[in-house]
Amino acid sequence: MSAPDFDSVSDRLDSLQSWNADWRGLRVAVLGLGVTGFAAADTLTELGADVLVLASAAADDRARLVEVIGARLLQGELDTVPDGLTEFAPDLLIASPGFHPDHVVLEWAAKRGIAVWGDIELAWRLRDKVPTASGAPAPWILVTGTNGKTTTTQLTATFLAEGGLRVAPCGNIGVPVLDAIRDPQGWDALVVELSSYQLHHVRREGVGSLEPLASVCLNIADDHLDWHGSGEAYREAKATVYANTLVACVYNKADPVTEAMVREADVADGARAIGFDLGAPGPSDFGIVDGILCDRAFLDDRHHSAIELSTLAELAERGLDSPHIVANILAASALARAAGVGVDAIHRALGHFQLDAHRIQLVAVSDGVRWIDDSKATNPHAALASLQSNESVVWVVGGLLKGVDIDDLVRSQVQRLRAAVIIGVDRSALREAFARHAPELPVFEVDSTDTGEVMPNAVRFAASVAAPGDAVLLAPAAASMDQFADYAERGTLFAGAVREFLGGGADEQSASGH
Repeated sequence: MSAPDFDSVSDRLDSLQSWNADWRGLRVAVLGLGVTGFAAADTLTELGADVLVLASAAADDRARLVEVIGARLLQGELDTVPDGLTEFAPDLLIASPGFHPDHVVLEWAAKRGIAVWGDIELAWRLRDKVPTASGAPAPWILVTGTNGKTTTTQLTATFLAEGGLRVAPCGNIGVPVLDAIRDPQGWDALVVELSSYQLHHVRREGVGSLEPLASVCLNIADDHLDWHGSGEAYREAKATVYANTLVACVYNKADPVTEAMVREADVADGARAIGFDLGAPGPSDFGIVDGILCDRAFLDDRHHSAIELSTLAELAERGLDSPHIVANILAASALARAAGVGVDAIHRALGHFQLDAHRIQLVAVSDGVRWIDDSKATNPHAALASLQSNESVVWVVGGLLKGVDIDDLVRSQVQRLRAAVIIGVDRSALREAFARHAPELPVFEVDSTDTGEVMPNAVRFAASVAAPGDAVLLAPAAASMDQFADYAERGTLFAGAVREFLGGGADEQSASGH
């Protein structure tokens, strides 16, 4: 059977809104061969498309598999447009999230009118591959924000699972959405964590635009400015999460930017704005009254009553009582309630939920000093939340700042600092910030270029000044890639250095929080 005739490539792309559409012979270039790029190539070749993968570097196992799945790999520097791409003349380009909008290949595609999709749009168009029992595709719940995305995604998925739904947390959390929608067992719902990179390529209207069941932007603070080019562009990308929402747009009442995003969003008729914060909730809000987490949104008499979800005392027993974690719980509860999950299921799920490693993880206690790994605090906003959870801190900070100004964070937190230990290849911005705002504060710099020596040195510096009642807190406010493979390696090496230094003198912890 030959492919149907179309007046243009654009018309053909508009027709591709289902797994069962005719994708055969479509020429698709996939930019990048990380987890997302490989999933896109694998999906498209399964559909019968002609796929060319472009990568400046690729893991050996993925590079070998490209040919196995039936695609071709063009590997080499991508600082110019490869001749092989020009000769291929793609109908469509799939951009992996790591490539800046001004990348030479993306600019080349734009000038030639070649459509550029992200993996999220591709997955949305193909979401009917394994329908639910009703025959419809699984609904999507979208989660974004500067911080707390992964925790909120995991909480939401845990709540849905406790409510009896088959659910997949996916997206930026590590499992590509394209893998989730192709899982042969199928799902009742997908909880999709979206980065600003992914949202940049998500369209708000027309063919290929998402229609989530519920959505949330947890908070907004400047981040990834080196990628987006400005704070405005970053916020604009994040706001895309609310477009076309069907049931509930969940927003942070303590963050006016997220509320403005909801007000300005073009959503489905009947979609509700649901607020959350740590204060008393109004009607259609989630919040806290007398230590009780409450839902005043999803009940008939929300103007005069509320439903209890949990208590701060119960959360404290689970190490889930830090203010930013409580906010994530409220947001996730709102998303789960929008999907029809009962409050009893949410309460049960909170009884066994555990935070990821490297998220406010208590490593050890020794001589009244708590050693805490929050390596996942990769930007100032996340580090601020972590610092505010402790009264007296020896702060291990630094790394790749991603173009973000660190000055405000240092100035606002000086009063709680016992000392600072600066790590990272380029420590000048932090050094200068401490000199400006805390000239009397003890500040140590780890100048080792050996990854294996960074954390032992940092721990020794911290131990030399920490006093009973202090927290030695790894909350770097920066990415890790200047010295470590990722934030997980950074946190693991910190925890190992702490245990090595303390030896038998520590009360070692296994809890996920503090």
